[in-house]
Amino acid sequence: MDIVVIDVSGHTVIADAFVIATATSRSHLESLTDALTEDLDDAVHHVEGARRSSWVLVDCRDVIVHLFLDETRAFYGLERLWGDAPAVSYGGDAGR
Repeated sequence: MDIVVIDVSGHTVIADAFVIATATSRSHLESLTDALTEDLDDAVHHVEGARRSSWVLVDCRDVIVHLFLDETRAFYGLERLWGDAPAVSYGGDAGR
Protein backbone atom coordinates (compact mmCIF):
# COMPACT_ATOMS: atom_id res chain seq x y z
CA MET A 1 0.00 0.00 0.00
CA ASP A 2 1.38 3.40 -0.90
CA ILE A 3 0.84 6.22 1.55
CA VAL A 4 1.56 9.93 1.18
CA VAL A 5 1.33 12.49 3.97
CA ILE A 6 0.95 16.03 2.66
CA ASP A 7 1.48 19.04 4.92
CA VAL A 8 -1.29 21.40 3.82
CA SER A 9 -1.10 23.66 6.88
CA GLY A 10 0.29 26.57 4.88
CA HIS A 11 -2.19 26.12 2.05
CA THR A 12 -5.64 25.70 3.59
CA VAL A 13 -7.49 26.18 6.87
CA ILE A 14 -9.46 22.93 6.62
CA ALA A 15 -6.64 20.71 7.93
CA ASP A 16 -2.94 20.56 8.75
CA ALA A 17 -2.30 17.34 6.84
CA PHE A 18 -3.80 14.99 4.30
CA VAL A 19 -2.98 11.32 4.46
CA ILE A 20 -3.58 9.56 1.14
CA ALA A 21 -3.50 5.77 0.91
CA THR A 22 -4.46 3.13 -1.63
CA ALA A 23 -6.36 -0.04 -0.80
CA THR A 24 -5.82 -3.15 -2.93
CA SER A 25 -9.52 -4.06 -3.16
CA ARG A 26 -12.95 -2.93 -2.04
CA SER A 27 -12.85 -5.29 0.95
CA HIS A 28 -9.40 -3.94 1.87
CA LEU A 29 -10.80 -0.39 1.66
CA GLU A 30 -13.65 -1.33 4.00
CA SER A 31 -11.23 -3.04 6.42
CA LEU A 32 -8.91 -0.03 6.44
CA THR A 33 -11.86 2.28 7.10
CA ASP A 34 -13.13 0.09 9.95
CA ALA A 35 -9.67 -0.22 11.54
CA LEU A 36 -8.96 3.49 11.24
CA THR A 37 -12.28 4.58 12.71
CA GLU A 38 -12.00 2.05 15.55
CA ASP A 39 -8.38 2.96 16.39
CA LEU A 40 -8.97 6.71 16.19
CA ASP A 41 -12.43 6.53 17.74
CA ASP A 42 -12.54 9.86 19.62
CA ALA A 43 -10.47 11.70 17.00
CA VAL A 44 -12.84 10.90 14.13
CA HIS A 45 -15.14 13.82 13.43
CA HIS A 46 -16.84 12.55 10.28
CA VAL A 47 -16.60 9.79 7.68
CA GLU A 48 -17.63 10.30 4.04
CA GLY A 49 -17.97 7.58 1.44
CA ALA A 50 -20.41 4.75 1.13
CA ARG A 51 -19.45 1.23 2.13
CA ARG A 52 -19.29 0.36 -1.55
CA SER A 53 -17.42 3.51 -2.54
CA SER A 54 -13.98 3.71 -4.11
CA TRP A 55 -12.98 6.73 -1.97
CA VAL A 56 -13.49 7.10 1.77
CA LEU A 57 -12.64 10.30 3.61
CA VAL A 58 -12.04 10.16 7.36
CA ASP A 59 -12.07 13.64 8.89
CA CYS A 60 -10.06 13.83 12.11
CA ARG A 61 -10.25 17.63 12.11
CA ASP A 62 -6.53 18.52 11.80
CA VAL A 63 -5.80 15.45 9.68
CA ILE A 64 -7.96 14.23 6.82
CA VAL A 65 -7.38 10.68 5.64
CA HIS A 66 -8.27 9.78 2.05
CA LEU A 67 -8.53 6.04 1.37
CA PHE A 68 -8.79 5.16 -2.32
CA LEU A 69 -8.97 2.28 -4.69
CA ASP A 70 -6.06 2.61 -7.14
CA GLU A 71 -7.99 3.79 -10.19
CA THR A 72 -9.93 6.38 -8.18
CA ARG A 73 -6.75 7.74 -6.62
CA ALA A 74 -5.19 8.08 -10.08
CA PHE A 75 -8.33 9.76 -11.46
CA TYR A 76 -8.60 12.46 -8.77
CA GLY A 77 -4.84 13.02 -8.37
CA LEU A 78 -4.86 14.74 -4.98
CA GLU A 79 -1.06 14.61 -4.89
CA ARG A 80 -0.97 16.68 -8.08
CA LEU A 81 -3.54 19.16 -6.74
CA TRP A 82 -1.42 19.77 -3.65
CA GLY A 83 1.90 19.44 -5.51
CA ASP A 84 3.39 22.60 -3.99
CA ALA A 85 2.86 21.35 -0.41
CA PRO A 86 5.58 19.35 1.39
CA ALA A 87 4.95 15.60 1.29
CA VAL A 88 6.44 12.36 2.58
CA SER A 89 5.83 9.01 0.83
CA TYR A 90 5.76 5.63 2.54
CA GLY A 91 6.03 2.48 0.42
CA GLY A 92 4.93 1.69 -3.11
CA ASP A 93 4.82 4.18 -5.96
CA ALA A 94 3.09 6.99 -4.11
CA GLY A 95 2.95 9.32 -7.06
CA ARG A 96 5.66 11.74 -5.94
